[in-house]
Amino acid sequence: MRATLGCNRVGPAGADERRWKPVAHIDLGLDETRFPGITGLMAFRPETARPLNDLANVLLFEPNSLSRGDRELIAAYVSGLNECSFCRDSHSAFAAVQLPGGSELVSKVRADPGSAPISERMKALLRIAEAVRRSGRQVTEALVDQARAAGATDVEIHDAVLIAAAFCMFNRYVDGLGTLAGKDSSRYAAMAQHVAAVGYGATPAS
Repeated sequence: MRATLGCNRVGPAGADERRWKPVAHIDLGLDETRFPGITGLMAFRPETARPLNDLANVLLFEPNSLSRGDRELIAAYVSGLNECSFCRDSHSAFAAVQLPGGSELVSKVRADPGSAPISERMKALLRIAEAVRRSGRQVTEALVDQARAAGATDVEIHDAVLIAAAFCMFNRYVDGLGTLAGKDSSRYAAMAQHVAAVGYGATPAS
């Protein structure tokens, strides 16, 4: 059941009392319109935020033979299939800012990877990611062989599986706690610039 009571927070001496109405299933103790989706959850539980950000950084930001944009594309695609609005829209923005085709390419991939203007290697990795989303057991030797034939390395296949599996977890984390999905596309664009520059876990400049 969603919380309905106002959440009171008192600022420094002399500051006005602020009232926030929680949207998530639990009271995160913050204004969820300013901290939508996973950002509010990470602020609520920094102890779990650290390892989650570390994982995201390794999978999506640190050097890899797959570009950062391609890895974000896998994350956005899986999140779209899972109907997780926050992760779908945020990682679509993160992919768009790091891919030559921008948001138009991301939209085409999310709609139909098979007809999108991406490499055969990426198409094969997205097929693997889609199978992982349904069930890890849906990843067949045939899918792996197709990816290898298209030029994917074993590390790339590994990372595609792990990105897909991790985003099933992230999606369920965000939606399982009923968080607010941000509606301001300009906010995602600003987040995308930050992530592209410094990765995950760093605090944006105020």
